[in-house]
Amino acid sequence: MIDFLNNISEKPLHVVDANISFNKYYPISIAASNQELTFDVSSSKEWEKYVNDFLQKNNKTVAFGGYLEVRDIYSRSEHFNKLSEENQRNIHLGIDLWCDEGTAVLAVLDGEIHSFKNNTNYGDYGPTIILKHSINGKEFYSLYGHLSLASLENISIGTKVKQGEKIGTLGDSSVNGDYAPHLHFQLIIDIEDYKGDYPGVSSKKMLEFYKQNCPNPNLLLKLPNETLIRD
Repeated sequence: MIDFLNNISEKPLHVVDANISFNKYYPISIAASNQELTFDVSSSKEWEKYVNDFLQKNNKTVAFGGYLEVRDIYSRSEHFNKLSEENQRNIHLGIDLWCDEGTAVLAVLDGEIHSFKNNTNYGDYGPTIILKHSINGKEFYSLYGHLSLASLENISIGTKVKQGEKIGTLGDSSVNGDYAPHLHFQLIIDIEDYKGDYPGVSSKKMLEFYKQNCPNPNLLLKLPNETLIRD
């Protein structure tokens, strides 16, 4: 499946506003190991200031990254935090794209709306849309989390969407699970019985399963890695 996903497109694919050139993207780490994260990581306002300052310093518009990143931010929420280290969910399964509230969110490929939901747990996705894709006989799903409430209005399961079509906009911290504005973008092979939701963070115990079921979204997005951008 990895080779199949990687070969779908030779070019980078947009999942936020296509008017933002890829040269305005810059990698960011919010891993627990990043010693620059000296602020209160439980505060969405401090996160927003950190991301905005980061983008301004680098003269960029979108900060991205985070696949399989081990993060401290989830420890603030009982939705993720379990008693044992093995069961604590803190390993990120998607790519985050940090940019302004209200930024257009785009379908990564042709597909249809599989499901949608407002996931209202503290630290959760908030408004979420999942698309189903069928290409050359293979099916998989893409998840778009931390959207605006308006993104869930007047949409229906089964509606066809085209690659690059606007499917929503980014929400602010009051609706998106209490985060700085960003898109959580994730690929899913087997959606299981989930509707409008799917785990976006794994525990150590479940990581091998989720690495197989949620491959690196950059197989599709093809965003330049940190070395290429910073050279």
